[in-house]
Amino acid sequence: MRGVNLRIALRSSGRQLSGSTRSFSRFPVLHQQVNGGEPSPRSSSASNSAADNGSNINSSGSGSGENNSKTGGNSNVWAYLGVTAIAGTVSFLTAKTVYQTEKRGASIEKNWEDAKYGGKAEFLEALPQLEAIVGKDGVSTDQEDLKAHGYSDWSTYNIDTNPIAIVYPKSTEEVSEIAKICHKYKLPMIGFSGGSSLEGHFSASFGGVCIDFMNMNKILSIRPEDMDVTVQPAVGWMALNEHLEKLGHNLFFAVDPGPTAKIGGMIATSCSGTNCVKYGPMRDHVVNLTVVLADGTIIKTKRRPRKSSAGYNLNHLFCGSEGTLGLITEATLKLHTVPENTSVAVATFPTVRDATEAACEIVRAGIPVQCVEFMDGLQMACVNKAGYTSRKWEEKPTLMFKFAGTQAYIKEQIQQSNVITKRNSGHSFEFASDKEEQHQLWSARKEAFWSILALGPPNSKAYTTDVAVPMSKLADLVKNTDDDLAASGIFGACLGHVGDGNFHATIAYEAKDYDKVKKIADNLVRKGLELEGTCTGEHGVGAGKVKSLVLELGPEPVQLMRTIKLALDPFELLNPGKIFTKESLQGNILEES
Repeated sequence: MRGVNLRIALRSSGRQLSGSTRSFSRFPVLHQQVNGGEPSPRSSSASNSAADNGSNINSSGSGSGENNSKTGGNSNVWAYLGVTAIAGTVSFLTAKTVYQTEKRGASIEKNWEDAKYGGKAEFLEALPQLEAIVGKDGVSTDQEDLKAHGYSDWSTYNIDTNPIAIVYPKSTEEVSEIAKICHKYKLPMIGFSGGSSLEGHFSASFGGVCIDFMNMNKILSIRPEDMDVTVQPAVGWMALNEHLEKLGHNLFFAVDPGPTAKIGGMIATSCSGTNCVKYGPMRDHVVNLTVVLADGTIIKTKRRPRKSSAGYNLNHLFCGSEGTLGLITEATLKLHTVPENTSVAVATFPTVRDATEAACEIVRAGIPVQCVEFMDGLQMACVNKAGYTSRKWEEKPTLMFKFAGTQAYIKEQIQQSNVITKRNSGHSFEFASDKEEQHQLWSARKEAFWSILALGPPNSKAYTTDVAVPMSKLADLVKNTDDDLAASGIFGACLGHVGDGNFHATIAYEAKDYDKVKKIADNLVRKGLELEGTCTGEHGVGAGKVKSLVLELGPEPVQLMRTIKLALDPFELLNPGKIFTKESLQGNILEES
């Protein structure tokens, strides 16, 4: 009887241990088994092999026991028990090994297995379901539409692949339903709001569905007493400020990138602008976000307090994630009081170093300037020759300032800044006395990009790139870029938000010179990194700077970013090919070896 009970116990143990080998798999599969989702796209061959081996051993043991129980021989019974015990032990050890190796005991996922995506056939299956959500007019496969959503004349990075279709949702709930269908058919999803990004952020690297938020352009709620506003992703920052001004609440939204930028894309790239030196980048203005995850789950990152220390900062996780972690469908943003008065001043310098050192000293002195913009001598010459402004400018390195506050406070800021600029060889410090002069003095900065394009080669294209370095290093970076441009014979100029070390190069070029331009841009990034900077201060990584990101941080921090993505998007459906790629990581590792 004891032998029978032991045999039953060992059989049960063998079955349980064999089953356990199938459950110890990599994280996405564990998540699926716990939550009842779909199987992982990256099934583990080692896990399957271990489960098969355990199953075969138990099967073999079971067969042997049944055969020997028929003969009734004691020696065979004990042999059976021995084999079963060994099978159980092997199953346990196999499960333990699989758990330790396949569940990823390491903190960072370094293995890279290519994701498998649905194509046109899968889209055609999904099409009736998508049309049921947004209507037939809410889905476009028109070739011109597809190109407009996959290619940009302003982008530094373009490819021939376009999305398979464009879908136009009107609400968070519709975005969620669209995501569920794309998740089901493994169709990549690419968010699109203003289309003004510069590093190939919305290029359709693997086809898929572009989700255009153009119909989600509503200001949902303004709370002047709390100084915040809730908007949908396709609201433009300029339109928001115009609306706020009409309401007369004396509030404005402070982040000011390019005029066509929309809130969704601004959050996705964590952009900034000329006001950044005083008000900070986009991530500092986000109160909360509503986000649709890859499987259609809707989350809200937090409630509506101005500050919180409750858990992880999910706002910062999604801000700057470039649509690779979730689709932002609503945002609550901080507003600021409109300054009582503003003024503008312009100062010129004999050298770039004099100008940047003056800017650094003004910031270090604690003078609360709203903007400090730098334009090199060539840029000022472009403004003069293009003739887009109503005055002529000295063609020397130039700083442009904006001051804000009471009249007395502005006067004090201007006096302090004037002293510092003179101490750094500055001259012709000129400040505006009224609104018209303010507009006139600031006009050179507003027309900088267009003046370069106007003076470039006929039918020229624009290549605009940015890096950011410590302020004290900016002069070295500008000089290096000016030298590269001069040596190449390519037409371009330098400008930037010098108050926070953010530097831009704008190059006007003919298509045949693209390789030369790309080399200048790559050298700019490398020099910026040598000066302890970053490959992008506000434009983002997109597809255009994936190699630069690995060069900046090294492989492991970038692999950590991908590990976070896999936790939220195990099928890698959200804007794949952006921020990191298999090629960018492997290429860097090969270069280092």
